[in-house]
Amino acid sequence: MSAKIKAVAPVLTLPSTNIYLNRELSQLAFNRRVLAQAEDATLPLLERLRYLCIVSSNLDEFFEVRIASLLAHDRMEGRKSEPPALTAALERTSIECHQLVERQYELLNRDILPQLSEKGVHLLRHHERNDAQRAWVKEYFDREVRPLLTPIALDPAHPFPQVVNKSLNFIVELSGKDAFGRGTGIAILKAPRVLPRVIRLPDHLSTNGVVFCLLSSVIHAHIADLFTGREVVAYSQFRVTRNSDLWVDEEEVKNLRQALQSELQSRQFGFAVRLEVARNCPPHLASFLLEQFSIDKSRLYAVDGPVNMVRLLELINSVQQPILHFPAFQPGLPQTLVDGDMFALLRKRDVLLHHPFQSFQPIVEFIRCAALDPNVVAIKQTIYRTGMNSSLMESLIIAAQRGKEVTVIVELMARFDEEANINWAERLERVGAQVVYGVVGLKTHAKLALVLRREASELRHYAHLGTGNYHPTTTKFYTDFGLLTAHPALTAEVNEVFIHLTSLTKPKKLNYLWLAPFDLQKEIIRAIRNEAAIAREGRPARIIAKMNALLDESVIRALYAASADGVKIDLIVRGACALRPGVPHLSENIRVRSIVGRFLEHSRIYFFRNDRKNDVYLASADWMNRNLFRRVEVAFPVLDPKLKRQVIAQGLNPYLKDNTNSWELVSDGSYRKRKPIGKQRAFCAQQYLAQTLGA
Repeated sequence: MSAKIKAVAPVLTLPSTNIYLNRELSQLAFNRRVLAQAEDATLPLLERLRYLCIVSSNLDEFFEVRIASLLAHDRMEGRKSEPPALTAALERTSIECHQLVERQYELLNRDILPQLSEKGVHLLRHHERNDAQRAWVKEYFDREVRPLLTPIALDPAHPFPQVVNKSLNFIVELSGKDAFGRGTGIAILKAPRVLPRVIRLPDHLSTNGVVFCLLSSVIHAHIADLFTGREVVAYSQFRVTRNSDLWVDEEEVKNLRQALQSELQSRQFGFAVRLEVARNCPPHLASFLLEQFSIDKSRLYAVDGPVNMVRLLELINSVQQPILHFPAFQPGLPQTLVDGDMFALLRKRDVLLHHPFQSFQPIVEFIRCAALDPNVVAIKQTIYRTGMNSSLMESLIIAAQRGKEVTVIVELMARFDEEANINWAERLERVGAQVVYGVVGLKTHAKLALVLRREASELRHYAHLGTGNYHPTTTKFYTDFGLLTAHPALTAEVNEVFIHLTSLTKPKKLNYLWLAPFDLQKEIIRAIRNEAAIAREGRPARIIAKMNALLDESVIRALYAASADGVKIDLIVRGACALRPGVPHLSENIRVRSIVGRFLEHSRIYFFRNDRKNDVYLASADWMNRNLFRRVEVAFPVLDPKLKRQVIAQGLNPYLKDNTNSWELVSDGSYRKRKPIGKQRAFCAQQYLAQTLGA
């Protein structure tokens, strides 16, 4: 029985003649779906608030990267004004962004915060605090905040200060004259980053639950105390978002790490792309800030609440009421991995893990055992994102200290993880590990680990290949697959990829792995065309693919052609999708879904029926031009028939069945929420997998 479709009216439409959907609008449509989670009254309140924070974080990156990229390209062209096409694109995204932000704060103020207050979690503004609470806040301001504040009055000797990307600041308008008899009318106040943005008041100041206030509220309440003898006429908090794409000329620099360390310092002061102010900010102060940062007024956002909603994560993590959070979840562990020698197990069979429903700990243990095993002679691993704290990375350091050959390909240009990766690279080099920074001009995004172990008279290869990062935090809430294998031919090809990345020689012909930027797109299109040929001959043809984004036009054209030939195609695309499904004679056999739930869908799976051979590939790559041609990516086959069925049964079929967290893309670019109809039971893929695979 098909699921009932609930229509969601699109905010913006695109010309029907365009066979590709707009990337930026599709990306913003994903944030609409995340926002819908915050609107869902059946979810725990603090989780709804978390979704609001995720939308804010996503919009930050959207401006830092996508909008900044559009504006940066225009700047490189040296134009004094924006061309019409760019203006139109910015206008369309601006409308959607403003509507998203407006709805965010409406939900926060009218729905989520009032309900949290009813549950005993209070976030109080100054006028909502009682006398005892105000007295405590005043004492806290004088003791903890005021000593760290440095208001800067603007005059010729004190020009407008540098403002760090996404930092909290205040603009203050003053009347009268300063201590030197001058009429300095504007001051800028930076909120120190060392101060918490969410402050919990002592429990004795609340008779009903817990009370919090924001640092911005504390400063607002006492801002006049900073300007003795002057009257504060008006003030507003503000935040500036800047271009955060790092760029170094990798072909010119002699030491990429040193160049990147220098560039990281300048990231905080890239050109400004968005200005957020308080809703009650006087227009003339907002205009003054727009002029100082050279920001068009269309990128001004006046918000009714904190200018950085992401900071409310501190509140979420401070409240321990279970009823306000998702139920506790414990990942499972395959029985075969509970005890015993992992290397002996892998010599018998491959092991497939589905995170976060199954624990990532076996992967950590795989590297730890390799580091301690005297028979292991070498470990090779790629690192894209791993975070500041990682027991896996500590194991690599131990392995190097114990005299093993350790080679680590660290991607220094992993956006927003550059500093952590530089730190790990330095620590690894200090203990004698061979650290390589990938290939000039390409990001190394493949997820690979290889262990070489001497057994009797041979050197045996063991490998881990995954769809996600070796990151201790994201492995707990990103869905990913990981394959542990000792398959001789497959692991030999993993070693060839490492040799290619360190020696920069042309890789040998690979029979199992699809490697970008060399043949990944070609192999994907070949597999799509093979299904089309099968369909033309009248046999069943089927493609199912799951990924984060689908934007590559060559792949999309191949999918359109396969659809026209009768191939049934199901795509599970979490985020941006440029393919327009359901268009007669173009894509009528293609359906596109997006799953947005408790866990972030991150695995990439390619399934081709191929005359019942049921080819299954897992990959690090989305079907985007950057993944296929500007990154080192790997797609790897699942060879064991049992594990193939496992991928299909866990990674694809439940998501096609989902009628709870599933959104269907229609040809005009809008998404419709799928709902059960009639007697059909509600089915949530993530919940099913958590119950089936969890502990």
